[in-house]
Amino acid sequence: MAARNDERNPTLVALTSSALMLPAYQAAQADAPPEYTEVGVRYSKYQEDDILAKKAFGGGSERYEIDVAQFHLLAPVADDWSVALDVGWEDMSGASPWFVGEVAGGPPKVIMSGASIEDTRTEVSVTTRYYFDRGNGGLSLTYSDEDDYESKAFGLDGSFNGKDDMTVYSAAISYSDDDIDPTQGAVPTNTLSASKDIYSVFAGVSRIISKHAIVRFGVSYTYRDGFLTDPYKYRDSRPNERKEWIASAGYRGFFEQANGALHIDYRFFDDDWDVQSHTLDVAWVQNINPVVQLTPFVRYYTQDEAEFFYLVVPGEVLDTPGADYADDYRLSSFGAFSYGMRATYQIGNWQLNADAERYRTDKSWGVYSGDESPGLVDFWRYGVGVSYSFK
Repeated sequence: MAARNDERNPTLVALTSSALMLPAYQAAQADAPPEYTEVGVRYSKYQEDDILAKKAFGGGSERYEIDVAQFHLLAPVADDWSVALDVGWEDMSGASPWFVGEVAGGPPKVIMSGASIEDTRTEVSVTTRYYFDRGNGGLSLTYSDEDDYESKAFGLDGSFNGKDDMTVYSAAISYSDDDIDPTQGAVPTNTLSASKDIYSVFAGVSRIISKHAIVRFGVSYTYRDGFLTDPYKYRDSRPNERKEWIASAGYRGFFEQANGALHIDYRFFDDDWDVQSHTLDVAWVQNINPVVQLTPFVRYYTQDEAEFFYLVVPGEVLDTPGADYADDYRLSSFGAFSYGMRATYQIGNWQLNADAERYRTDKSWGVYSGDESPGLVDFWRYGVGVSYSFK
């Protein structure tokens, strides 16, 4: 939910319109709590393309779809505090790849789970933040529950403005305790009950390099420990720990003549499963007039396959005690492009927003070698929302 912007400088609007997605930028306005109370609701739709008949045994099949409703509240408290409440509801249904098989002389194809996915998820997150002279600190608590998964998480973050007021330093830590209790549906699961823990740390810095430009850099480390296998995949047995590193960089530049801003973000990911990936996001934030803003965007993603990924898991690997293996397309090598548009319209204290995104994958679009999984996914995503700000 975007903040009230009807009276703000268009330069600032364009530079900070996607700040909520970038932790290193959040401290740009860190010295004071919000002046307005903001409340908003949003609806999103995620729809995967049907899998083609030539890629699945038994013919084509409908895949995953998710309906998402969200509520957001942000309010100042006393002189130096703010509190935020976020609630989300998700309704999920459809089918997903169960495993990949092949017959003599034929290409590998997906065995789908059938329309066995029926799940709902509720997530509640509360964040309180304290503002001091040169920065802020926040504490967040999150609880998520669905039919087969429960997660309890907390996070601490802080930002500090440098003496020159041109540089902001940020850091964050988080921990999540997750319990997995797979539901027994049309396909059997590979566990009845399990758990995992997730620990993350982040450090970043953002710098104003001119009156119209900001750059930022960040690094993070995540450690996952416990049951990391997908319980709904037949041929899936993964290590019980995963160490992930991320390095990211971003640029925001406003161009007065065009009355718009260029957003560029890059992320490099690496882990001890031998998965590497690169993500490049480019967006143009165009102020059409004082109340309308359009943002076309494009994203490129490429990743290498995990060291234990197989297009079709061999029988000798399945029979090897303690072996790691997976034919999950999410651990394969591929490339992906997504593109879309975001739009906002301000009416007094009200703001309307809408967005649409198309995501496409293909092995040939990636920069890494490997076999193409028949389970690669394409999808559409749409969203609409409204927010209201008041004192």
